[in-house]
Amino acid sequence: MFTGIVEAVGTVLSTSATTMEIAIPGVWSDVRLGDSLAVDGACLTVVARGHDWLRVELMPETLRRTRFAALVAGESAGQGERVVNLERSLPVGGRFGGHLVQGHVEAVVPVLSTHEEGNSLVCEIALPAALRPFVVPKGFVALNGVSLTVVACQSDRFSVALIPYTRAHTNLGHLRPGSLLNLESDILGRYLVQLLDHYALPLVQTEAADQKQQEEERGEAEGEGPKRQEG
Repeated sequence: MFTGIVEAVGTVLSTSATTMEIAIPGVWSDVRLGDSLAVDGACLTVVARGHDWLRVELMPETLRRTRFAALVAGESAGQGERVVNLERSLPVGGRFGGHLVQGHVEAVVPVLSTHEEGNSLVCEIALPAALRPFVVPKGFVALNGVSLTVVACQSDRFSVALIPYTRAHTNLGHLRPGSLLNLESDILGRYLVQLLDHYALPLVQTEAADQKQQEEERGEAEGEGPKRQEG
């Protein structure tokens, strides 16, 4: 589990169809083999490491859901640099500064437009139809593992505003139209929508049946007797 508060940025040193090697801060001595690490918001397992680098494994589902497929293919993904956001998993009792981020990227989405507004960079991001119910104004999203607040939302897009600190300390500072981002919607929103989908309609049907039964019972109590079908 992560919080979307990026601790460092690393540089992708090399990739293969199944692995990715990343330069990391030398002070990260507590990162061990088998640890989970959020790399651009994707929860990956550390399988090897040196003093200032580590290797994580990539499986086909990871490549389908993330921008790492473009890195493996040698493409820039519209950002021009092989820079990734890094966050270690949240320790028990650790400071919770963002929101609940699982590290389960759902889609790769392009940046549609950017413009400066005061001290912030407002980015308009494409919103896949399957994720529309989970992205709401003033709700949370994770973009490349960064916890952000949704400024506005339309049927096919949403916007976020990046403060100078975020632009300087994550790879979101390099965004431009066409940049690809890993998107994870808010897990609490996903659970809520799923619960409503599964239980709201049966509940309405049950309430309607109860109301009908109560009306029939009231009719019998007033002397109408049970209704019968004629013919």
